[in-house]
Amino acid sequence: MECTRDALADRIGRDVASVAANMPSNQLVVLDPFAGSCNTLFWILRHLPNSEGIGFESDPQVFELTSRNLATLKQRIELVQDDYDQLLAKYRLPEGRGIVAFVAPPWGTALDEMQGLHLCRTTPPIGAIIEELERRFSKYKMLFAIQVYDKVSTASLNQIRTMFDWTELRIYNINEKGRNHGVVGGAPRRIWRQG
Repeated sequence: MECTRDALADRIGRDVASVAANMPSNQLVVLDPFAGSCNTLFWILRHLPNSEGIGFESDPQVFELTSRNLATLKQRIELVQDDYDQLLAKYRLPEGRGIVAFVAPPWGTALDEMQGLHLCRTTPPIGAIIEELERRFSKYKMLFAIQVYDKVSTASLNQIRTMFDWTELRIYNINEKGRNHGVVGGAPRRIWRQG
């Protein structure tokens, strides 16, 4: 099972928390539509006290393994088995909460060593995920954290940036052999202002 390593997940969690500190709500729900091992979700929540997490996992074996691992942790993570887009309609989050969405769909053929990661070719495309989450949670303040590779297709990154008022790309140089990962933080157009 694929798992984001602790050093990377910790850095993502710290950066998400530093930006989320500027959100109008201090009670956050962290959504991970492609939870896998829930390691990144776990680390984000470590840096966001008083927050809870919801992870979606469609693979039955991964879901079973992760469920067993989560049972040993004292972290507020609800892991749900199914595709996130099938389940989002069932979730009613309390008003006044902020949402952090960690987006790391399967890269599949979206990653090319020469061209980099093409954010519009992930499965599903990252833009479609952002649109679905924004549509579903249009009344909530949101922050997106999108996991990326150190080489990112400029055209696809620019396309994602048009969906937000604010974005920031951070690459973490924590792998001595290269092939580092990072995160694009983004805030949708409508949400960062109070009222």
